[in-house]
Amino acid sequence: MGTRRAFLGDVGRGMLVASVGLGTALDMGLTPALARGDGDHDDLGGRITFGELEPLVGLMQDTPVARLVPVLVEKLRTGTDLKQLVAAATLANARTFGGEDYVGFHTLMALAPAYHMARELPESQRALPVIKVLYRNTNRIQEHGGRPSEVLHPVRPGALSAGQDPGELLRDAVRHKDMAAAERTFAAIAAGSGSPDDAFNSLLVAVEDHTEVHRVVLPYRAWELLDVVGKEQAHTMLRQSVRYCVKSERAGNHPARPDEPASLLPRLFDQHHLPRTSPGTKRPGDAWVSSMCKTVFESSPPAAADAVAAALDEGIGPQDVGEAIALAANQLVLRDAGRPERWASPGKPPGSVHGDSIGVHASDAVNAWRNMARVVNPRNAAACLILAGYEVARDREARAADFLRWTPRPLAEFLDAVKPADPKALLAEAENAIRANQQEIASAVVHRYGSLGHDPAPVFSLLLKYAVSEDGALHAEKYYNTVREEFASTRPAFRWRQLVALARVTASECGRPAPGVAHARELLGV
Repeated sequence: MGTRRAFLGDVGRGMLVASVGLGTALDMGLTPALARGDGDHDDLGGRITFGELEPLVGLMQDTPVARLVPVLVEKLRTGTDLKQLVAAATLANARTFGGEDYVGFHTLMALAPAYHMARELPESQRALPVIKVLYRNTNRIQEHGGRPSEVLHPVRPGALSAGQDPGELLRDAVRHKDMAAAERTFAAIAAGSGSPDDAFNSLLVAVEDHTEVHRVVLPYRAWELLDVVGKEQAHTMLRQSVRYCVKSERAGNHPARPDEPASLLPRLFDQHHLPRTSPGTKRPGDAWVSSMCKTVFESSPPAAADAVAAALDEGIGPQDVGEAIALAANQLVLRDAGRPERWASPGKPPGSVHGDSIGVHASDAVNAWRNMARVVNPRNAAACLILAGYEVARDREARAADFLRWTPRPLAEFLDAVKPADPKALLAEAENAIRANQQEIASAVVHRYGSLGHDPAPVFSLLLKYAVSEDGALHAEKYYNTVREEFASTRPAFRWRQLVALARVTASECGRPAPGVAHARELLGV
C-alpha cells in the first residue's frame, strides 16, 4: 500500500506553509483544503476545490442520476481511466457528506473495494463494479441536496499545546463532544505534521476509544483511498472520521461500561509491557491459531483483549494473532441463524445474513483493524489488534448463548448431500444454490470444493460476479474484499472457512440487482 513511503513533497510543502502562513498558503493553493462542517463555528469562508480534478468531481455531484451511466461510459471511452473516476467520486463524497451520512459513508467505504474488484475482472468488465458504486454515490449526493448541502468547507487550524501528544489533544476534544475544537485540532495536526502517517496515527488515538464498526472501518477506507486521490488530500479524507467520532459521542451511541477501551488499553499496555520495541517474530502452528480463535470467540470482551495483549507480549507475530482474530469473526458469519423477523427490512428478509449482519460487520471491522495495524506506529499497531479481539468478543456477547450454541456452516446434513467431486459440477451446483438463495447448500458445496483441493480462483470468480451484480445492502463490495484479503493471509488449514462464509452471504443477497449495473452492461457491451 506504500504507506511507509517518505512524502518529501508533503514535507517541503509543510515547510513553505510554515514560512508564509496558512491563510496565504490556502490562497496560493499550497495546502489541501482544510475542512469543517456547517454550523460548527467555522472561521474561513469559501468552498473546497480539487484543482484539475474539480470538473470531474462536479460531474459526480451534478449529473442527473438517470444520465450518469451513459456519461461515465463516455468518459471511459474518451480517455478517463477508472482511477480518475474513483478519485473524483471519493472527493465529491467527502465534500458532500463529511463522514456524517449513513448511506454516504458506506458508499465511500465501498469505493476502494470496488476498484480492487475491477482489477480481478476481464478488461471488458472492469468498469462494472466501479460504475455500480458511482451510481450509488451520485444518487445519494442528490438525495442529500447536492452542492448546497455540502458539509466540508475550509477551516483555520488551532494551536497545539506544547508538550502534549497531538493525538491525545484530539481525543480530548472528541470526548468533550466539541466539534469546533476537534476540527481545529486535527487541522493543526494535518498542517504541521509533515506526513499523512503522523496525522493518521494521531487520529487513531481518538478512534480507539470505541469499537463501533463504522468508527473503525471509515478511517481505514479513507486512508486506503489516499492511494487513489493523492496524499495531499489526507486532511480532507481523514477528518471525516473526526466528525464521525464527535457526532457519535454526541449521539450517545456507546453506553458506558467499565471495560471500555479508554480504560482497558492503558491497563493492558502496562500489564503486558506494550508496545514492544519491535514486532514479535514467533510463528505458532495451526493448533495455536485454532486455540486462540476459540479463546477470542468464547471470551468476554476484556478477556479476549487480554489474551491478544498477552500473545503480543509473548512475541507471537502480529500476522498470526490477527489471523486468529479474523477466524473468530468468521465464526459469526458461519454460525449466524439469520436475521430475526423483528430485524427484517426491505432487502434484508428474515433468515438473511448479508448487509449489516453481526458477522459481516465483525469481519469487515477486524479486516480494517488488521490493515491499520500493518501501517501505523507500534503503539497503535498493538492497540488495533487488542481492540480487534475485543470487538469480536463484544459482538458475539450481544447474543452470547445463541452463537455459542449454534453450529458453524457447513451443516452436516447438507454436506452429506453434496455428491459431485468434479470442480465444474461443484461450481454449477454452487451457482444454482446461490441463485435460489440456498445458503446452506451454497456453504456445503464450496466447503466440499475446497476440501477436495480444487483451485480457489474459479470460486472467487463466481462470487465476484454476484458481488458486482447484486445490491448487497451497502456491504457487498467491502465484504468480498475482506474475504479476498483474509483468504490470502490465512494458512491452508483454515482459509476455506472464509470462502464458505462468502458463499453463504452471496446466496443470502442474491436476487436484488444493484441499480445502474444492467444499464452499464448494456452500454459496455458485456
